[in-house]
Amino acid sequence: MRNLKLIIQREYLARVRNKTFIIMTFLSPLILVGMFALIAYLSMLNSSEQRIIGLYDETEMFSSEFNDQEQVQYLDLSGKSLEEAKKMVNEQDYYGLIYIPENINRDLEGVQFFGKESPGLGTIQAIEKTIADRLTREELIERGIDVNQLNEAKTEVRIEIQNFSGERTSKMSNYIKMFFGGAAGYLLMMFIIIYGNMVMRSVIEEKTNRIIEIIVSSVKPITLMMGKVLGTSLAGITQFTIWVLLAGVLAITSFYVLGIDVFTVQKSQLETVEQIAQPEIAQLVMDVLNLPILSLIIFFLIYFIGGYFLYSAIYAAIGAAVDSETDTQQFMFPVILPLMLGIYVGFFSVIENPHGSVSTIFSMIPLTSPIVMLMRIPFGVPWWELAISVGLLIITNFGVIWLAAKIYRVGILMYGKKASYKELFKWLKY
Repeated sequence: MRNLKLIIQREYLARVRNKTFIIMTFLSPLILVGMFALIAYLSMLNSSEQRIIGLYDETEMFSSEFNDQEQVQYLDLSGKSLEEAKKMVNEQDYYGLIYIPENINRDLEGVQFFGKESPGLGTIQAIEKTIADRLTREELIERGIDVNQLNEAKTEVRIEIQNFSGERTSKMSNYIKMFFGGAAGYLLMMFIIIYGNMVMRSVIEEKTNRIIEIIVSSVKPITLMMGKVLGTSLAGITQFTIWVLLAGVLAITSFYVLGIDVFTVQKSQLETVEQIAQPEIAQLVMDVLNLPILSLIIFFLIYFIGGYFLYSAIYAAIGAAVDSETDTQQFMFPVILPLMLGIYVGFFSVIENPHGSVSTIFSMIPLTSPIVMLMRIPFGVPWWELAISVGLLIITNFGVIWLAAKIYRVGILMYGKKASYKELFKWLKY
């Protein structure tokens, strides 16, 4: 037990005292925020680019339909010939030219867009909608339908969503849950890969330097492996805790600026927000506050520890079985595959139906449950499903650690021979 404590302490201090670890712990949140800010800025910069689109309308019906917008200016070139219009657009470096033939039908056949490059999907959809709306109005008039009365008869229905306890939510609530659940699952996957690779590289480094021969003379291989896993795990939890605290400080500061008391959120708080923001934004803020943030953080730590132990034991076994990091490639795909499967199941199944059979099954399978279950938690998961999922993860951990220890015990002193899957199965029998 004393040896295990010393190994854990050594591995932990080796991680947290590393300059890169310290810098990235405090710099990563800033880099993440900066990345999102840069993406938003580039999106705004791209959308603010002024575009001039020529219009050649042989029907003389659509000139008044294409109105100038903030980013798009339409230039009517119907008075010229088509070739002259195309030449002008090309020489003036306009965004493109819309050609509407005289014999256009309701299928929009014959309409063409000329340009040096393919236009964006949004631009094409806007052009098609503008032409289709005008043709629809003309068709209704030909059938003797009063378009004005039809427009006046249109009504909009806004459904107010509430649960049976009277708690109000919005249509954006599912997107918010999807974002938080997806972010938690993806973050967990990255943690497992990053810290699992740390364990594997540490084992390979000690094996390559032959330090391991001295260490195992006084420490059991299983104790050494568990010390590496636990020490690196504690370093990861330390880093995550610092990130949560930094995020909490930023969130509380933001809510304080908006005048929201995060500790006593009541309906009156919503009224306070509505005074400085639109009702939709106020409801969006309330949806975020109503998320099970505490449960998400607690179970993130639980699944991080469980998932990390599970995969780190595998990473440690792989590190012991090879002589260099290059040799690990043949074993990495089966390790990464369940993590990637968990991400894909989460984004394509949990988001669509968080309580469906596929989502439920994959949130129980230990190799995928740390990711999939975290994506389900914001949507509400019964306690018994959480208990089964965590229980299966713990049981699987013991089994995988036991198997990994058998490979580690043999492979840690094996040199000059490339291990294969057949060789690993033999080691399990020793």
